[in-house]
Amino acid sequence: MDVVLRDVTLRDGLQLTGKPLPTTRKVELVRALLAAGVPELEIGSLARGDLVPPLADTLDVVAALTPGELERCWVWVATPRHVQRAVAAGARNVQYCFSVSDAHNNANIGRDTEVSLAAMPEAVGHAVDAGGRIQLCLATAFTCPFDGPVDPDRVLGIVADPRTAGSCDVVVCDTLGQAVPSEVGSLVARVADAADGRRVAFHGHDTWGQGVANGLAAVASGATLLDGALGGLGGCPFAPGASGNTATEDLLFALRPSWLTPEVLAGLVTGSEDLLAELGEPNRSRAAQGVRSRAAAFPWTAGPRD
Repeated sequence: MDVVLRDVTLRDGLQLTGKPLPTTRKVELVRALLAAGVPELEIGSLARGDLVPPLADTLDVVAALTPGELERCWVWVATPRHVQRAVAAGARNVQYCFSVSDAHNNANIGRDTEVSLAAMPEAVGHAVDAGGRIQLCLATAFTCPFDGPVDPDRVLGIVADPRTAGSCDVVVCDTLGQAVPSEVGSLVARVADAADGRRVAFHGHDTWGQGVANGLAAVASGATLLDGALGGLGGCPFAPGASGNTATEDLLFALRPSWLTPEVLAGLVTGSEDLLAELGEPNRSRAAQGVRSRAAAFPWTAGPRD
């Protein structure tokens, strides 16, 4: 069975960009990625628009998509009220996110971790009542920018907490990109054991160059969903020291899901190049560099653009 790649360009990828992306362009990108075969997308956030301006139009993006498209899309939420607003706009899949670290949860969401956890049953209820799905997403599962290393037992305690019942997935986040494969493999394996049948996802950043290695370590330990962003775009505005996400192109080249062909990868690279040029952002994908190489005997190369 293929590992599912979820592209998070339109949420985690855009939240640190200096230039806004028009709503129509976001909708165009959603449809291009889905048409290419990308199984799932994260398309925005209900974070306050004054704090994260590039994502202020998320509900407009949701409203522009069809029910069939929204079945494959996720929206980041942090409160029960966020869930209500998202499902009222048409969203069916929400990612309820809070930080394992109190310090980061306060910086990111404005409350202690326990407050976010206590509100989760209400959030689950709103999602289920709308016929949707809700993920438990745990930011700073490895390290916190303010408090340093995070105790794995704190992560496991949240996963096993009965107040997270009803979530369909557990997303383990290396928010700062400071984890190494051995740490990722160990924690993901423990989360998989405690997840009680829920799908386990890994969300990694490539700050220290370990993004793909960490993703593969997560898969080897039981994760069946990985997050990535085109060109390695992104980072958390409330996590000093974090850089971009692991590049979608790099993860796909490593995973080789059944739907990926050299032509599809080349198309994704072209779309990524256009987007990054539009935003004035660098391309951090190594696979994209490979696709543009002149190694004509290798079937995954497409050569330089005309």
